[in-house]
Amino acid sequence: MITADEFILPLRQQGYEWYAGVPCSFLTPLINYVISTKALHYVSAANEGDAIAIAAGASIGGKKSVALMQNSGLGNAISPLTSLIHTFKIPVLLICTHRGEPGLQDEPQHELMGSITKELFDCMGIGHENFPQATEKINATLANIFQSIEVKRKPYSLIMRKGSVANFNLAEQSPRKSQEEFHYSDEEDDSSQLLTRNQVLQSVVENTKGTNTVVIATTGYTGRELYSIVDLPNYFYMVGSMGCASSLGLGLALSRPDLRVLVIDGDGAALMRLGNFATIGSYNPPNFSHLLLDNEVHDSTGGQATVSRDVQFDLIAAACSYSNVWRSNKLDVLNDFLTTTSRNGTRFMHMKIQPGASNNLPRPTISPSEVLIRLKNHIG
Repeated sequence: MITADEFILPLRQQGYEWYAGVPCSFLTPLINYVISTKALHYVSAANEGDAIAIAAGASIGGKKSVALMQNSGLGNAISPLTSLIHTFKIPVLLICTHRGEPGLQDEPQHELMGSITKELFDCMGIGHENFPQATEKINATLANIFQSIEVKRKPYSLIMRKGSVANFNLAEQSPRKSQEEFHYSDEEDDSSQLLTRNQVLQSVVENTKGTNTVVIATTGYTGRELYSIVDLPNYFYMVGSMGCASSLGLGLALSRPDLRVLVIDGDGAALMRLGNFATIGSYNPPNFSHLLLDNEVHDSTGGQATVSRDVQFDLIAAACSYSNVWRSNKLDVLNDFLTTTSRNGTRFMHMKIQPGASNNLPRPTISPSEVLIRLKNHIG
């Protein structure tokens, strides 16, 4: 058994100050220590997949980051691990507990995952080792982390067994300040007047080119259609990890307050990871804007209906404490949303659009890893 500071302090010397996670009793001492240390940053994620994406966003912002989770939630993280972390080659450090470890008496729901945890990491091509349980093993572990993440540019996982870290009591947490909510509402035009996605994205391009705004386009037709209009170095096209665009954007916005971050989301993607609305509303960075384009269908897979027809995403965002909430299908209101800034917190806009996409929509010819390298060079 080691103490939390024995591991966290030398890890911090390597530059790791950003953490995102979902608690587990095995992780309690580490999480309590990080939360209690003012120089460290901890984001409480709604699920393990969002923790991965938040950590990835911070990594894009130039911050070395750690994702913390219980192995029973590893299934929630497989999509962003395989289609975000692997695809874009974003190296993050994982600390994953080993509930249900063979030979360990544990709850029945951990039995199967406990027996396949290491094999899952092997299948995903993620190097791993046991979290150090003795002081003299910490330096070797840190060296392995450095070799994988800094040299090979690949994620690495430490699998934490029960009782690895001595108890650490949580210091009193500073309550989050509630932001004054400003709810902007606008009467929508008749549905026959809905804009196309292309029209919306044309407006996005006009209002973000030549600025310090990073545009993150959700997977599917949104990224492809944005690319078809213009390909700019401040644009990031999600090609997988459906639903994680907003959590990726949150991690980037929190780690880089000097940037403006605009996430262009879709109704299907937002519904998939709706819990991240609460995380965004809680942390509420004023440099973060969330534009949700709702055409009520899964467009890129054949136009199957989503369940968004009667979902009032603007009210959900308001209920989750977004500071500024807009709802409109009008172009002039969209332009106002894209050009105005906020001093008191995150901005959200729910916009109904027409289903369908431009004909012969191309796929980006630039590779995901090249998109990431270009973006990181652009933002510094």
